[in-house]
Amino acid sequence: MRYAIKTLLLSLSLVVAAPHAIAGLDDLDELQSKIGKDWVFVKNDQRHGFKTYAKQEDGKRFRSFKAEGVFNASVGSFIRMATDFDNMKKWTWHAIDSKLLKKVSATEYYFYVTHDSPYGVPDRDVALHMIFEPQSKGKPYITMTVRAVPDYIPEKPPFVRMTAEEMNVKITPLPDGKMSIVNEGYVDPGGNMASWAINFVQRSAPYATLLGMRRMLQQPEVTNSNTPLPFPVYEYGNLP
Repeated sequence: MRYAIKTLLLSLSLVVAAPHAIAGLDDLDELQSKIGKDWVFVKNDQRHGFKTYAKQEDGKRFRSFKAEGVFNASVGSFIRMATDFDNMKKWTWHAIDSKLLKKVSATEYYFYVTHDSPYGVPDRDVALHMIFEPQSKGKPYITMTVRAVPDYIPEKPPFVRMTAEEMNVKITPLPDGKMSIVNEGYVDPGGNMASWAINFVQRSAPYATLLGMRRMLQQPEVTNSNTPLPFPVYEYGNLP
């Protein structure tokens, strides 16, 4: 049923948005010619305060990404959202399902995510290792690193196992109950994937995930949550 829906949506999008799709491909071709070893703007959303970038690093098959934004939310809300593994699919780009595999400690986790790929491309899955480094004296921000661990669990056909999903996230409290997020990363979807599909994901996913975070951080289930935080978290003005 899901594949039938994807087929219908693709057909409708081609009919309704063909001129925009052609313009998007032209923009992408122009962007590709500019990408080198330094960060290049991909999207600057001044309305929401979001920016995304891309660069091509030596020794990597695909482009690396950077996404940054300021959110009207507390750092504690972000940590609750990021460690609610069952609901990660609500804000992560094209996630079908998500679940915790193992909690090693309050700051270390293994989890599993399945991703809906573009039409005609097999869906992907990935096992991930997440580590937090809490705030400390002279270090007001939290760092969160995420790395794919492809062999942590057996493969689950028909999903294609992703070989890399790297994220280095910096979460910084700001005045007035706000926070900033800077996420630098790299994704290798594994298997064979057409260049158009890879380019579409790399261009769309970082920005869409920022929007997903913004939407999720405004939900009462997050903003009004009394779930204990896994480790001490300090907001602006109350730092160690």
